[in-house]
Amino acid sequence: MNPLSALRVQLGKLQRLAQPYFLPLDNGSGSAWQFLLLIVALLAVVVGATLLLLTGVVSLAGGLVPELRDRFLPGVPQQVAAVWSSPIGALVMVLMVAGLACFAAFRTRLRQGRWLPWLLMGVITLLILVINGINVGISFIARNVDNTLVAYDRDGFWKTVAIYAFCLVLALPIRALQSYLIPKLGLLWREWLSGRLLGRYLQNRVYYNLNPNDESNEEIDNPDQRISQDAASFTGTSLSVSVEILSAVLTFVSFIIVLWSINDRLALLLLAYSVGGTALVVFASRKLVALNYQQLKLEADFRYGLVHIRDNAESIAFYRGEQQEAKEAGRRLDGAIRNYDKLIIWEALISVIQRSYDYFSRFLPWLVIAPIYFAKEVDFGVFGQASIAFSQVLFSVSYIVNNIDRLAAFSASISRLEGFQGKVELLSLEAEAADQAIVNDETAAAQRHGSILVSHVDLVPPRSDRTLIRDLNLTIDRHQRLLVVGPSGCGKTSFLRLVSGLWAPASGRLERPPVGDLLFIPQKPYMLLGSLREQLCYPQKPERFSDDQLRHVLEQVRLGELMRRYPDLDVKQDWPRLLSLGEQQRLAFARLLLNAPCFVVLDEATSALDVATESHLYGLLAERDLAFVSVGHRPTLTSFHQTVLELDGSGGWRLLPAAGYDLSRHG
Repeated sequence: MNPLSALRVQLGKLQRLAQPYFLPLDNGSGSAWQFLLLIVALLAVVVGATLLLLTGVVSLAGGLVPELRDRFLPGVPQQVAAVWSSPIGALVMVLMVAGLACFAAFRTRLRQGRWLPWLLMGVITLLILVINGINVGISFIARNVDNTLVAYDRDGFWKTVAIYAFCLVLALPIRALQSYLIPKLGLLWREWLSGRLLGRYLQNRVYYNLNPNDESNEEIDNPDQRISQDAASFTGTSLSVSVEILSAVLTFVSFIIVLWSINDRLALLLLAYSVGGTALVVFASRKLVALNYQQLKLEADFRYGLVHIRDNAESIAFYRGEQQEAKEAGRRLDGAIRNYDKLIIWEALISVIQRSYDYFSRFLPWLVIAPIYFAKEVDFGVFGQASIAFSQVLFSVSYIVNNIDRLAAFSASISRLEGFQGKVELLSLEAEAADQAIVNDETAAAQRHGSILVSHVDLVPPRSDRTLIRDLNLTIDRHQRLLVVGPSGCGKTSFLRLVSGLWAPASGRLERPPVGDLLFIPQKPYMLLGSLREQLCYPQKPERFSDDQLRHVLEQVRLGELMRRYPDLDVKQDWPRLLSLGEQQRLAFARLLLNAPCFVVLDEATSALDVATESHLYGLLAERDLAFVSVGHRPTLTSFHQTVLELDGSGGWRLLPAAGYDLSRHG
């Protein structure tokens, strides 16, 4: 891909990430142009507001203290009057009114708080304009300081220094306000973007279908990092880069005029030098983008490996698997180190070019100014002013050169975040389409008072071509209990995923009860980050159940001792570490009894319990006349089921009566 095409692709990604916060995307092709139009309108409004503000300050100062205005604002009133007397003043006002009209036309799409970022951007731009004007004034002040020193003009020197001090006092609070508003807007933007990504990540089971731990999947990795770290980095860097580019453009326009007024050859030499240097660095730094992108991925992989060790510390300790874990973590670290080694080589190369570029630029103004100074065409102060103006223009034009490593990292961040956003949206749409395809079947099942109907279904795992079950037909009514058996790897848990709606059938028809009427209990129950009350009520709201209900259900599942250990239901603990697997399984049954679904899907949900407790818990389900589908290996389970679904692991299946079925041959 050529550089222009790559830039166009990257700008498209940036638009899809950045625009929705400021202006919602529509389905039309003009959305990008509308966004750019609003940016231009914002600039027009800010420039008009700046002119009105400057005019008001000059008029107010002239009315209150005219002698101080003439001392600290020399020549400014005349320049303002010249702008208003020329067509420029009228043109600025017309553009300002047009800009306000654009925002008025888009007012319906800027609802839901989207006016706030535009307002903050307008204030930030206004502050940049004011600071830029002060910087231009300081260049003239520096020129006057040099001239007064050469002329031994004591009074003129102190007057000029007083003006310089006034500019500093004026600039400091403006800089402070700008330093606050930029990260504040970035924080608001991050809150919106992270919330949007998180909402879509949790929508339509995208978090489940994404499979982020598959290292062979080069497209999406570490969604946690993308939602948290990459989103924060993107919003903060986007704003700082935008502000810096705008400041660089304004600085360039302002000081190129100053340079041109001194000498046109100096201005042209600067342009040629800066453009050539920028092109050289951009060409040399293309490798940085790919290396930065890879570094982000490798660092995230290494961090995930360490988190995995922390989350499975006890299991690793039991196995004495420290050496194997160290080897795996070392492998991930080695990948990050080797890539970073390449990265620092390229960064060093770019740094040499940047420093050479900077050093040679320092004496270029002398080469041009010296001949005309010795010819007495300019005063001595021009040297200082030209150096300031030259450095400012060079810095603005060389923005890419000076920030190439940062821009490369930013480009990599854009690709990672936009790739994640696009993948999440695609998976969400696919899941929504799949859910919509069976919604009518679920409605039909609900009208038949709820049942699970599997008709001529082929079960194939996602992203696989292996058929686990072929042409399956069965019905599970409200009062029916089905036990699924078969050799290891035959597809028992996969069948439960199908029944629970996590996997769609490759072919055939599936009818399920409505959402909320079916609850899945895995072998290792899910323990959320929360209180004991929240553990029991999940996924319902805790306010739905009283303390007495919670205590009673704990007694029912033989966890009364837990209440005596933790009498406060709102206590928050590391429950997966504090509770044994058997206690977690009993807590999951308590959660099941509170939710009171019509159907229950149990994937070896009593594997860590003794036979007596298992019988007690299944007896509670039978007392409530619940329909359930179980996977298990204990022969005692057959007494709690009516039918056995036997899978052979090759796609075949049989439905047999549970009474008299010998489960030991699969154990």
